Amino acid sequence: MTITLQYTNVTVNNVDEAIAFYRDGLGLDVRNDVANGEFRWVTLGSPDQTGTEIVISEPHAGRSQADGDALQELLLKGQLPMLVFRTDDLDATFEQVRATGAEVLQEPVVQPWGPRDCAFRDPSGNMVRINQSS
Repeated sequence: MTITLQYTNVTVNNVDEAIAFYRDGLGLDVRNDVANGEFRWVTLGSPDQTGTEIVISEPHAGRSQADGDALQELLLKGQLPMLVFRTDDLDATFEQVRATGAEVLQEPVVQPWGPRDCAFRDPSGNMVRINQSS
């Protein structure tokens, strides 16, 4: 038996701003853009990693009003789980993401636990860390 990760979800306030960050800053490809009423679900993935995609959507997309409101509150507080990416050139990736105007939380640094990494907030406030691959 084998098992692999196919999708992970990222909640955002504005799908178009998120696309610009993840596509232009991180170099992900838009693979799917599906509208359903007033909401959209967009999947993005790395050209170097087929079969794994990030699904971005707004807090109320496919959820009850109460659940969407609760998720929106957590998003506004910056309390949703972070994403961690890996790159073979941290400095170049850092500069590419910074060029999008993303909020820099941490410039590239070697962490006490081992990896060299940096951190940003996407336009909705989600923390995105990027590690240098060894």
